[in-house]
Amino acid sequence: MDNYRLTAPRYEAMPYRRCGRSGLLLPAVSLGFWHNFGEAADPDVCRKIVETAFDHGVTYFDLANNYGPPYGSAETTFGRIFGQSLRPHRDEIIIATKAGYDMWPGPYGEWGSRKYLMASLDQSLKRMGLDYVDIFYSHRPDPLTPLEETMQALVDIVRCGKALYAGISNYPADMAAQAYAYLREAHVPCLVYQGRYNMLDREHEADILPQAAADGVGYVAFSPLAQGLLTDRYLDGIPADSRMRTSQYLNENALTPELLAQLRKWNEEARAEGVTLAQYALRWILRRPEVTSVIVGARTVEQLLDSLSAAGA
Repeated sequence: MDNYRLTAPRYEAMPYRRCGRSGLLLPAVSLGFWHNFGEAADPDVCRKIVETAFDHGVTYFDLANNYGPPYGSAETTFGRIFGQSLRPHRDEIIIATKAGYDMWPGPYGEWGSRKYLMASLDQSLKRMGLDYVDIFYSHRPDPLTPLEETMQALVDIVRCGKALYAGISNYPADMAAQAYAYLREAHVPCLVYQGRYNMLDREHEADILPQAAADGVGYVAFSPLAQGLLTDRYLDGIPADSRMRTSQYLNENALTPELLAQLRKWNEEARAEGVTLAQYALRWILRRPEVTSVIVGARTVEQLLDSLSAAGA
């Protein structure tokens, strides 16, 4: 057993926001496991990041079945850290996972069938060493499976106690409306919508954000720093070890002269306010009353602390 001991007090600095019309409060800044917690990551660094996050009032940890690489390894990493450090504090934290993207070979390893969602959650619980997750998301809509099947699987997952709340992610507005209605009528209302939102990607302002607010659904923003574009990382070019040179999710062609000029302008505005560009970008999202929390990633404790300072934590 690890000798980890929480700092105290740890909740006073972090703002908490009500998630839609629910009884659940989430921290303004949450920790995501999309990157940096896979099989190749340094386990000691991973554990220190998670412990530091919790020490600063981060109570929401966001995972998915296919986070890694390889698939499942981020949940395995979190499960190890949970067993070492967080298990005594299970009732103080919110653990979320998702299913929807490709996970294993064959016709039952992705999308939104009842078969896939049920099997995936069982595997996730085993990897993390949990009896239940707090939030289980349908990670993306399935164009072929009836929406009713996917939503009923979420209802049944909540009713059997394997998750406390249901959420959806990456759904277009029309399908989100149908999902909200189905879950509401089944008396398992959708707790939260998780979507991509940042200063460079504002599509959700037109429909998803007002729709979620009207339906009493919280909104959690992922990719708030646009895969690192909204940091000082690229203001003077593309570093050789940057994600833009190594990741499939960020292409070098994205950094156009026009975008670079805009980033430098925002950086000057951030400096005038005495914050980093990353902090400026996070505060820009958190200004929206519809936003419950922003999910940040971190390769180091220092990166995490920089993000947390945007919320005052």
